[in-house]
Amino acid sequence: MTDKTTRGRKALPAAEVVGPDFVGATPPDMAAQEVQARGALAVVEANAAAMALQLGYEGALSVGTLEDGIRFYQRRSVEAILEVGKRLLLLKEVAAHGEFLDRVELLGFSRSTAQRFMQAAAKTSKSPNLGNLATQVKSSSAFLELVTHDDEVLEDLSKMDDIDRLSASQLRERLRQTEQDVKFAQEKRTKAEERADKAEKKLAGKRPVVVPLDERITPFQTEITERQSLIEKSLAAHLEASAALEAWWTEEVTQQPDYDPTVAVPLPRSVGLVLMHMVDAAERAALLVGRLQHDLQERFGADIDEARQYLMQPGADDAAAA
Repeated sequence: MTDKTTRGRKALPAAEVVGPDFVGATPPDMAAQEVQARGALAVVEANAAAMALQLGYEGALSVGTLEDGIRFYQRRSVEAILEVGKRLLLLKEVAAHGEFLDRVELLGFSRSTAQRFMQAAAKTSKSPNLGNLATQVKSSSAFLELVTHDDEVLEDLSKMDDIDRLSASQLRERLRQTEQDVKFAQEKRTKAEERADKAEKKLAGKRPVVVPLDERITPFQTEITERQSLIEKSLAAHLEASAALEAWWTEEVTQQPDYDPTVAVPLPRSVGLVLMHMVDAAERAALLVGRLQHDLQERFGADIDEARQYLMQPGADDAAAA
């Protein structure tokens, strides 16, 4: 005969407790958990307070306050560069001849750092695009990266809405891409202008026109002005390349784990060769300028003297403009 106690359904296992720790806990258990959590929080707060005391920090220790402070001083790092650069420019203006570099060294700046700060302040005062970007970039290294670029590139960059989230390396990559875009657009405009110019010349060549002497000499003057603009842009690009090379090497040196600001670091041979390539370019340009001056004097020496005398006469500028 079957035992009645074995009949019916089998007993179900105990339900698994799922949810927060306090689910199913008794009041004493909940109190113990709260005490434990408060204790852990107190340890964190005590450690943070001890570190704040060691660092000399006197502000609040909440996450939001700390993040706001970080953002504030990120902006101030760029502001500090600009303010120092302004004062260095003014110091150079008012210091006695030959004293400026000595005073810069007494202030603890290297000549290259002072030059970069002054360049940043001077260019920001003239470029609304750079001034706008100065309020958006996070770090001084990222801002100094911007200073070496043309205003047309900076204008395109200022239209992007994520500049404040880019690191210095990401910003360099974005600048390279923007430069390529600007160069492509310039080439398109140049080709379009050349096609229009050819069409205009072809049309003009089909009808005889008696052109006054002043108008016939105008293309000469226009070409000289255009060539001079190209020369100045090329030399300005060399100047910017010099500053960019220095900025790159400074960043390379300062990011080394064993960097010591009191020890001079010589240029590697590969970097030195790039530098000498730039020096050679500058010397060739200077040689060509000297040859041009000599050639002009040989060909038109007397005419140059006469033209100078004419331009020095009262009212000569008005007559030339007319």
